[in-house]
Amino acid sequence: MTISPNKFVACTYDLFVGEENELMERAPKEMPLKYIQGMGMMLPAFEKNLFGLTAGDKFDFVLPVADAYGERNEEAVIELLKDIFKNEAGEFDSEVISEGNTVPMRTAEGEVVHGSVLEIKEDAVVMDFNHPLAGEALHFIGEVLDVHEATAEEIQEFTQSSSCGCGCDHSDSKEGCGGCCGGCH
Repeated sequence: MTISPNKFVACTYDLFVGEENELMERAPKEMPLKYIQGMGMMLPAFEKNLFGLTAGDKFDFVLPVADAYGERNEEAVIELLKDIFKNEAGEFDSEVISEGNTVPMRTAEGEVVHGSVLEIKEDAVVMDFNHPLAGEALHFIGEVLDVHEATAEEIQEFTQSSSCGCGCDHSDSKEGCGGCCGGCH
């Protein structure tokens, strides 16, 4: 069976970024990436590169910045008043809001976005709402392990367990989605 729309896909991959080809992420055989082709779980260019492959096929491709998460947008780095980060006790939540953490937040429209804490100032927190892999070309090397018709249970699992659609359950994580699967978008 070949990878085509509505097929369940399991694959391994190593994700490399930067000029030094730094290993950013790995999905080994014991914990493969799982997704359903065509459901918008992965970057479209990632799915396009796997389209037509079968179990046992190996892949090696690079997604240019424009086909990955785009260029960094400096307007997505903003200062927010420290007061909005108070916990139930009315105190600044320094356990969750610390430099380097990625936290889920809601826009005025109620959309969940993930921001990385860059700096904590006296009255403000500097947040970066760019995707962690923005500005990076993504080099994937891997192997397709399984391709089959997606079951109703698999479709339900992917549509209900994850806020980002990548199939991993990080809904209780303080860090939110920091880029798991190379595909959260």
